[in-house]
Amino acid sequence: MQTPADPQDRHEYPSHWEADVVLRDGGTARIRPIAVDDADRLVSFYEQVSDESKYYRFFAPYPRLSAKDVHRFTHHDFVDRVGLAATIGGEFIATVRYDRIGADGSPASAPADEAEVAFLVQDAHQGRGVASALLEHIAAVARERGIRRFAAEVLPANSKMIKVFTDAGYTQKRSFEDGVVRLEFDLEPTDRSLAVQRAREQRAEARSVRRLLAPSSVAVIGVGRAPGGVGRSVLGNLRDAGYTGRLHAVNQAFPDDLKEVDGVLAHRSVRDIDGPVDLAVVAVPAEHVPQVVTECGEHGVQGLVVLAAGYAESGPDGRERQRALVRQARTYGMRIVGPNAFGIINTADDVRLNASLAPEMPRPGRIGLFAQSGAIGIALLSRLQRRGGGVTGTTGVSTFVSSGNRADVSGNDVLQYWYDDPETDVVLMYLESIGNPRKFTRLARRTGTAKPLVVVQGAGQAPPGHAIRATRLPHATVSALLRQAGVIRVDTITELVDAGLLLARQPLPAGPRVAILGNSESLGLLTYDRCLAEGLRPARPLDLTTRASAEDFRRALSQALTDESCDAVVVTAIPTIGEGAVGDAELAEALRSAAEEVPGKPVLVVHVELGGLAEALSAAGRTAPHAGATAPGTGGGARPSRPAERLPTGVTAEATGVTAEAETPSVALPPSPKPPAPHPCSRLIPAYPAAERAVRALAEAVKYGQWRREAAEPGKVPEYDDIDEKGAAELIGALLERGEGLAIGVEETCRLLGRYGIAVHRALPAPTPEAAVEAARTLGYPVALKATAPHLRHRADLGGVRLDLADEEQLRRAYDELSELFGAPEELRPVVQRMAPRGVDTVVRAVIDPAAGAVLSFGLAGAASQLLGDMAHRLVPVTDRDATSLVRSIRTAPLLFGWRGSDPVDTPALEELLLRVSRLVDDHPEVVAVTLEPVVVARHGVSVLGATVRLAPPPARDDLGPRTLPAY
Repeated sequence: MQTPADPQDRHEYPSHWEADVVLRDGGTARIRPIAVDDADRLVSFYEQVSDESKYYRFFAPYPRLSAKDVHRFTHHDFVDRVGLAATIGGEFIATVRYDRIGADGSPASAPADEAEVAFLVQDAHQGRGVASALLEHIAAVARERGIRRFAAEVLPANSKMIKVFTDAGYTQKRSFEDGVVRLEFDLEPTDRSLAVQRAREQRAEARSVRRLLAPSSVAVIGVGRAPGGVGRSVLGNLRDAGYTGRLHAVNQAFPDDLKEVDGVLAHRSVRDIDGPVDLAVVAVPAEHVPQVVTECGEHGVQGLVVLAAGYAESGPDGRERQRALVRQARTYGMRIVGPNAFGIINTADDVRLNASLAPEMPRPGRIGLFAQSGAIGIALLSRLQRRGGGVTGTTGVSTFVSSGNRADVSGNDVLQYWYDDPETDVVLMYLESIGNPRKFTRLARRTGTAKPLVVVQGAGQAPPGHAIRATRLPHATVSALLRQAGVIRVDTITELVDAGLLLARQPLPAGPRVAILGNSESLGLLTYDRCLAEGLRPARPLDLTTRASAEDFRRALSQALTDESCDAVVVTAIPTIGEGAVGDAELAEALRSAAEEVPGKPVLVVHVELGGLAEALSAAGRTAPHAGATAPGTGGGARPSRPAERLPTGVTAEATGVTAEAETPSVALPPSPKPPAPHPCSRLIPAYPAAERAVRALAEAVKYGQWRREAAEPGKVPEYDDIDEKGAAELIGALLERGEGLAIGVEETCRLLGRYGIAVHRALPAPTPEAAVEAARTLGYPVALKATAPHLRHRADLGGVRLDLADEEQLRRAYDELSELFGAPEELRPVVQRMAPRGVDTVVRAVIDPAAGAVLSFGLAGAASQLLGDMAHRLVPVTDRDATSLVRSIRTAPLLFGWRGSDPVDTPALEELLLRVSRLVDDHPEVVAVTLEPVVVARHGVSVLGATVRLAPPPARDDLGPRTLPAY
């Protein structure tokens, strides 16, 4: 794009206004400023607009643009006159412009803050949400240039354009004069305008993913002529899965007379295919991909799955090749999964899409899977395939996306799709990084209110070549913030599948009370101990003994489920061998029957398989008496006195498969009876090979259920009458004039915090003993003498603090002691501070992270937070409910509530302090860091003894701007 060269242009071409957007139908377009060299594109665009649309734009017949019009509409100063165009394939499909006006409606310059705005959308692209996207972007541009209000004149018959303005959610006024509707609206984002924008974003991004996952036609490009190879394998996978749409094989090396490959129509190019192609799976080497993308774009293909490697993962040249790929695909309005992708799967009966390298179609089910890593994607599919069976049916996959390098389609996009996908009940995601944490937590919070979202986050490294803002937050902090957003955060792939199987087919527990029953006392006690360790409230296990029948299990489970003091039931089962032993199918039917009687509570099964014992017994058998012989003193018909352990396949139906065979070793046995046919309304009862795995999954379900109940009644951000927001803004503005990245002084810190009702105990410098005495007289005894040198600050354990100094004599003696211990006063930097009421020392911090946004943290001061990392975190703004949970989230919270007979402290006052700090950083994004340490929480009230504040120009808020795709 060339820079405008007209002498009257006052600004360089604003390349930062360029953006790719997803439209209402899921396609993409590029929005960019209109420049001087766009004259021919503008004329061509206008020629394709209908006479009716031209009439609505100019209020009169206007068949063509004059040379003067073209000059006016392509020459802008990018301040008072701005034009934007939406383009596909490099050609204009819509335009918008504003002209700054004064109070009388004539052209004006700043400080005038109003502008007239007008749109023109090509008829073929009307109804795709182009005008709505352009309005978001032109409004953001106008705000950047100091314009606060738009005015638009529209003919009454132009109902579509009136709807664009009225649906945007801005505060507006409407009038009618001289046959024209005049709309005026403020450009400051409102809660409603943000809600409208995000709802449009969700619909558009969901549809863009739906077009990939439910195509009516697929072309596999790069299908080899001989069996084998990636392209031929994917074609076979699609065919074998029973794909319901039209399937095409493409390879430019096919001979002209080749009509079919493996029963699929063969073509030398996508251009040769009759009819539309919705999805292209690209399996050619990276150097041939640009030609394929061009052909697909010109044929109208809607999306690409690029399996080819050789992109960002291969080094700098590959990174540039990847960026060029994304730019090229977006030029044609196409979205990309990949490159270096494993593929996508949709098991719906009316789709049956396996456009992946997975040789088998997963069983259909209600779980959505996303993995950035192909290897992890394979592991997830494999484990769910092995472990998806159960008592009353199977749990499988609804859709699967493995994004590879994640150059375009990301986890956020797929999350938008799953949010309202009726075929998906649970979402499992493996994320190596979170490219847009603000957006992800927003989407996760919304998704979590509708269905469980379980996440494993990897090492935090971005996919190769993917530009993301690096977070400075520790991994534990990120995990805490994800949990606040309703994410079920687990650490391993095994835990991901364990939780997913439970949540997919069992109701959420109403609380942490757990009943345990089974035929093994030891296994019941192990389960009991794990429940306690996970913070659950188990009842004492009910031992049914090893002679328990299937009816005993059914009766016990039924009683437990009907007990109002029980929220969930864990059944422990070890199978028995011998006369009268309960069969697998019989036990499965008994558990299913009892669970159906009371369907509102989750049921889990824990079983143990002791393959090692089986092997030992087998080895011992080689030295035992021959078959038919009897041991001394026994009869030939004796039954074993102890149960033999084996896999209860009737209950689990292969629900124990993990990666290594050693985790669930088994002995070769005759085939077990198949589980009973699933009842139409029955739920799968998941089974686990170890108590800790079952209980961990249950504990996550309990915490998620509690979050769901709390999210249904969100807290409020309270208002405080004594907060002086305007005064704080003026003080911050004056301080920032001194420079960027400013750590403000003690007096300024106290003044700023005081504007928000946060009082800081004065600490007066004491460079000499006489200055210390004078400070104590000013403050009043008793006082504390503190060394504030960096190596001694907040380190009372080093002896740099003297407390409860009641008079001048004690103060002078303490001053001399500190000087003898630590050096001259200029090294100690001593201060004198009035004593605060005794209580619990805590620390309150708030930081602005470039990726996650504002974060409020709380913990106890000293070793608890510094050594053990016992800090709790919440995203700002914090509600009253957030503040309450924040105080109680740290492991050392009992110290605040009367631990071991100590006096409980004033936690309501502490919560109010947290809310005031949250308000400060939320109201003023220039406040990039706040630390209050120590904050002494006494029986009555809190005392802030130390405070630091750091100011900087506010960071960009990409979550408040117009909708855009990540830039390349």
